[in-house]
Amino acid sequence: MPALKRFANPDVTRAVANLVWLGLERLTQIGVAIAISGVLARYFGPDVFGKWQYANTLLLVLSPITWVCGAEILVPTIVHRPPQQLGTVLGSAFALRLSVSAAALLLTWAGIVACTSAGFTDPLVGAMLAGLAVTMLFREPLVGVINAWLQSMTYSKPQLITSMTTAIAKAMLVWLLVRAAAAPARFGWLWALESAVIGIVLIAYYVKRHGGKLGWRLDRALFRHFATAGTVFWLGLICMYLFLKLDRLMLERAISFADLGRYSAAQQLNENWITLALMLAQTLAPAFVYRIQDLARLRRNMWRLTAMTAVLMIAGACVLDLLAGFIIRRVFGPDFEEAVDIFRWAVWLSVPAGIEAIGNLVVLKYQAKFVLLSKWLLALAVACVVNLLAIARMGAYGALVGLAAGYLAAACVNFYYIRFKLRP
Repeated sequence: MPALKRFANPDVTRAVANLVWLGLERLTQIGVAIAISGVLARYFGPDVFGKWQYANTLLLVLSPITWVCGAEILVPTIVHRPPQQLGTVLGSAFALRLSVSAAALLLTWAGIVACTSAGFTDPLVGAMLAGLAVTMLFREPLVGVINAWLQSMTYSKPQLITSMTTAIAKAMLVWLLVRAAAAPARFGWLWALESAVIGIVLIAYYVKRHGGKLGWRLDRALFRHFATAGTVFWLGLICMYLFLKLDRLMLERAISFADLGRYSAAQQLNENWITLALMLAQTLAPAFVYRIQDLARLRRNMWRLTAMTAVLMIAGACVLDLLAGFIIRRVFGPDFEEAVDIFRWAVWLSVPAGIEAIGNLVVLKYQAKFVLLSKWLLALAVACVVNLLAIARMGAYGALVGLAAGYLAAACVNFYYIRFKLRP
């Protein structure tokens, strides 16, 4: 009966509904991403697909630069300020994110021109990145700010529905461009169009909820606060994403784009599997980690979550290892046969990745920002050294060794912090 009463609580009901929509959105995004990758891989072929994946890697390394004033800063500010100050909070965050994103976009375009002119970057990679980079102008300034407002109400449904709808529409447009035999460089602009549409729809929703007016205002003091608060977390996220994409950045100089395309195909499937599996454990984090104050109980919960995640990842890796040939051939086609063995090895990275992510929950619970930054700096350094040694000897498999070493280094930092923070 008490459990039923808790579930009948409006806040709990809203949180559960929010998690359901979040799960549906993630599943949709994963399914669409795999479908689009399969279509593009067959259309481009391994060489051009490798250039496409490398352009996306560069985007994912550059995007965290625009994540200034993250949700961990903006959402609590919205919650703790009076409702009449909402326009000032969102307006100041928007101004900061827009200025940073616009500068990042201009620098990216300038870098593309300089690098392609000097011969450091393949012209097709530069052309693909030029369109993809426009997403930075809409994702954080528009989508990120509105999403923070929705998170403050525990009501992300409008953003999630919009994201799912545009993802499906983007997949249809990709198919139409393939049917029309469009040039590879044009596809990046579909991602820019998607981010723009999401931003416009969410702004329209916000205006409708506020009597037809936007009402955003810039407060210089709040602007300066947002620019400095959360800097350590921001740097930590930049290091984390650089670590996650370091394998492809370093492989680009060591192997052909065709081989990079096969490696990236295997890794993309593996990253989607890791994301899907971790969702199950991370949805339990608020109830089993964030809200628990008793240290003994928190230690037990952490061991149980770690064991559950390890079992889930090992079981999933076994299944994917057995089905690797079927999955790669069905999604990417016969030209990606060499990706099968890479995928078989890559799926086992999910075990240290999952264990690291669970340990990271305690770091986030106690807002240990310097631990977060130090952890990803260490993981980045370890992966870089291992890649330098292993890629020359083992090729693409050396990059997997580098990722494994980085994940283990990050997990060790988590375990050390947990032992220190949760000691009896």
